[in-house]
Amino acid sequence: MILAVVSGKGGVGKSTLSFELAAALGAVVVDADLGMANLPYAPGPDLHDVLAGRADPVEAVRSGGPVSILPCGRTLAGARAADVRLLADALRAVEAAHGDVVVDCPAGMRADTGVPLAVADACVVVASPKGYALADAVRTRELARELGCGLAAVAVNRVVDAVPLDAFADVLGAPATEVPADARLSEAVERFEPVVASSPESLPSTRIRELADAVRVSGR
Repeated sequence: MILAVVSGKGGVGKSTLSFELAAALGAVVVDADLGMANLPYAPGPDLHDVLAGRADPVEAVRSGGPVSILPCGRTLAGARAADVRLLADALRAVEAAHGDVVVDCPAGMRADTGVPLAVADACVVVASPKGYALADAVRTRELARELGCGLAAVAVNRVVDAVPLDAFADVLGAPATEVPADARLSEAVERFEPVVASSPESLPSTRIRELADAVRVSGR
């Protein structure tokens, strides 16, 4: 299964949830935000190299840690050299070699968001709890629908006060889960230690596992 994690706007914690979902699903996470990568990086071939034809996607996956990852480069030159048309084949190759793949997609409606959505079996839309978020989520779902990608779940992220989860679920037609604002989540990416592993009984871990369960159900 290839799962795309998408959002209508940046800054909603999409990369963090991609990392945590990959841990919960036992999947490889691919940082596919070619211009604004957020997931951990280590020396070696990265997605920029893969999309420039300089590296094999399977060999570029870093395994052995708590989450296997195909990182993305950080340079403008690397982003310019990357051919996004090669992304679909790269994701399929990683899936064939490693199993489930979670793709941290660029935010918004950019062309490089559409490519992973077109190849993905399902997607999770990450939304802010703010008032404009439902409209953004609807636009993102419509893009996924146009590209033949089903919506597995909606994650309303960084929640402090109560949010109308039923409205998200009813309008978007998929289970909606709220993930609380919690410093442990942002620290998890920095430390490369997912909360679902380090604090399995915490509320954020419980909600992320709910999202993972919704993804599994959608794939049946």
